[in-house]
Amino acid sequence: MAAPPALPVAAGLGRITDAVQATGAVVVQAPPGSGKTTLVPPAIALTVAGGGRVVVTQPRRIAARAAARRLAALLGEPVGETVGYTVRGESRTGPSTRIEMVTPGVLLRRLQRDPDLPDVAAVVLDEVHERQLDADLVLALLVDVRRHLRDDLPLVAMSATVEAERTAALLDGAAVVTVPGALHPVARRWAPPPPGVLARDERGVTPAFLDHVATTTRRALAEETGDVLVFVPGVREIGAVTRRLSGIDADVVELHGRLDARAQDRALSPGTTRRVVVTTDVAESSLTVPGVRIVVDAGLARRPQTDHRRGLAGLVTVRVSKAAADQRAGRAGREGPGVVLRCWSEEEHSRLDEHPAPEIATADLAGFALELALWGAPDGAGLALLDSPPAPAMDAAHAVLTDLGALDDDHALTDRGRAIARVPADPRLARALLDGAASVGSKRAAEVVALLAEDLRAPDGDLVAALRRARRERDPGWRAAAQRFAGLIDDHPHGTPGSTGLTDDQAVGLIVALAHPDRIARLRPGGASYATVGGTGATLAPGAALTATTWLAVADAERRPGQRDATIRSAAPIDEATALETAAARWHEDDVVTWRAGRITARRVTRLGAIELASTPIADPDPAAVTAAIAEALRRDGLDTLRWTDAAVSLRRRLAFLHRTLGEPWPDVSDDALLGAADQWLVGTDPRRLDVAAALRRLLPWPEAARLDELAPEHVTVPSGSRVRIDYEPDVPVLAVRIQEVFGWDRAPRLAEGRVSLLLHLLSPARRPAAVTADLASFWASGYPQVRAELRGRYPKHAWPDDPLSATPTRGTGRSRR
Repeated sequence: MAAPPALPVAAGLGRITDAVQATGAVVVQAPPGSGKTTLVPPAIALTVAGGGRVVVTQPRRIAARAAARRLAALLGEPVGETVGYTVRGESRTGPSTRIEMVTPGVLLRRLQRDPDLPDVAAVVLDEVHERQLDADLVLALLVDVRRHLRDDLPLVAMSATVEAERTAALLDGAAVVTVPGALHPVARRWAPPPPGVLARDERGVTPAFLDHVATTTRRALAEETGDVLVFVPGVREIGAVTRRLSGIDADVVELHGRLDARAQDRALSPGTTRRVVVTTDVAESSLTVPGVRIVVDAGLARRPQTDHRRGLAGLVTVRVSKAAADQRAGRAGREGPGVVLRCWSEEEHSRLDEHPAPEIATADLAGFALELALWGAPDGAGLALLDSPPAPAMDAAHAVLTDLGALDDDHALTDRGRAIARVPADPRLARALLDGAASVGSKRAAEVVALLAEDLRAPDGDLVAALRRARRERDPGWRAAAQRFAGLIDDHPHGTPGSTGLTDDQAVGLIVALAHPDRIARLRPGGASYATVGGTGATLAPGAALTATTWLAVADAERRPGQRDATIRSAAPIDEATALETAAARWHEDDVVTWRAGRITARRVTRLGAIELASTPIADPDPAAVTAAIAEALRRDGLDTLRWTDAAVSLRRRLAFLHRTLGEPWPDVSDDALLGAADQWLVGTDPRRLDVAAALRRLLPWPEAARLDELAPEHVTVPSGSRVRIDYEPDVPVLAVRIQEVFGWDRAPRLAEGRVSLLLHLLSPARRPAAVTADLASFWASGYPQVRAELRGRYPKHAWPDDPLSATPTRGTGRSRR
């Protein structure tokens, strides 16, 4: 090898190799463009003893291939000799290969096959800051391998923006080597869109914003020198910006992961004229695009995001993080001083997240959970993960895998799970591939699964049209994936090669339904939207080709914030028989009993998940179901929906008094308590004659219930002989009675085993309050004379004795007594 290029990381190579020799693990932190990918792997290869390969992970296939080409060129060799690569569907290595670039997914498969990693001398994990799900898992499994199988396996983690100390702690206290400096300075300029132009709306990236990105690119070409690298979030936006740059005095080149290897190589090779390379985040790290001195950054990226409650997973367009923006800017400083034009304002930049959210926090975790089960750690316990998987996401993943038959009830891997795990695709797609081949043929099953795995856009949401277009245009990525999947079926006993009599419409629909039975959808009455098996409402975009189709198998749907229903992005038509067959596990028949406005409605409902297929009335519903329906209605609408008679109100207040005063076993009859126990005290209730007082009596404790009238009587007989109702609504029970009726009482009655004295509201003959007392003897002695003086003139026909304790109580009028 010739003398290594003068890259900043060269100054730290000695410290890096010393750390590897001392502890076997090191975290390398260096800014973009410092040469980590170019110089660290060869240094490690020269350091480790005993030969063997240094395996280097790159976040994407395009980066792995480009890194191998660059290193091989420095050695003056073709790729496949000292330096090679292996990515999904392609490998260029040989017996003399010492450095092998791979994607995290490739290394994950090797770890699962043979955790000892024979013939591997060291592993270098590049760009760990991107926090891809496979990369996080590979890091955790390698730490596990070092702890339990190969403590001699050197491990290097590299990034420009990694949280170095946190990563080092996971590597059992690995050393951290920080190499400052980048190749060349990059000037940063702000190029926000005109007022009123939004980057995104409910439909995605706006045409007006793409106009602005193209305008900014033209400005960069006019004001700066060198080639331009333009970052946009996806393939659709690449095409849109490329069209908007038509006619410029430069070659416009596309760069993304769906291009075949030859087209990618052309984009990464020096041009003969000035170029504009329009790319996704595949060029964000680990790549040097020759000639680039200018970066135009739209500031957007596609990230996986899952609505676990609704079972919707997909890619969403988000703002980049500050760390990602720095990575992109660094692409302009690889070959000389450069400039980045950011299509947002400095004030907006201050609000960006510092780092991208790790995929483990937002992505669908079904594949991740399957890998954990295959490793023998179904819940990830004991593994050195940078972030723990969110519990709801793991619960949803386990539910999916159990439904597929990949896991048993204890989350352990089944034989079917092992078969699914051998297919390099989402477990749902693997299930569809293995189970669908018998019905649609191996070749066609593989074509449809490749269509879904490659996330090819469907014209007007029609997946069948997308399949025909892929065949017609011979899309290279789709074709290669289809060939790989077909080979897996032919070699596997679950697959049945050959063709069938199904049409493409039927075949595509069947495969999609097998992959996503929860997304099978039926048109709702009125035809405006769909109900899905999983319970999510869905609508087709205006003008979609499948509008008014009764049954759909939905491959991709997106629900944006503020939207009630998800928008179907791609689907295929199916018939009811296919829906019932593929979602058979979700077919169920239930008796549905509801109570509203005092009326019970009972139906026997047949459903496919949340889709109602049929309904018939039930004349004599199960009493327990009736009770449950009333209880649910009360929880929904509140206790006021019941008819509370005076007797029911009185009983509830008496029970509340005893619970407050004596405690257990007297029941709590507050709103929350009654709602929580509604199915207990309402059991056996006739909904047509709902007697709330009788229902409440079911809460009475036995044998204490026999003392209810003693402890909290409903009435008290006063000296006049009248039975007066006690008011239990206040905290202290109240007896409102005319003064003349309690002559002769020297004290108020006491309740609850004598613990509480009745509060007497003593009334005038007109039943207006005259005095309030709980100490009747004191009232007769000091309060009564004043009341007597004030009222005897107003009510001369009523008794006003001088000595009320010895006077005869009276209900009506009587002579005044002195």
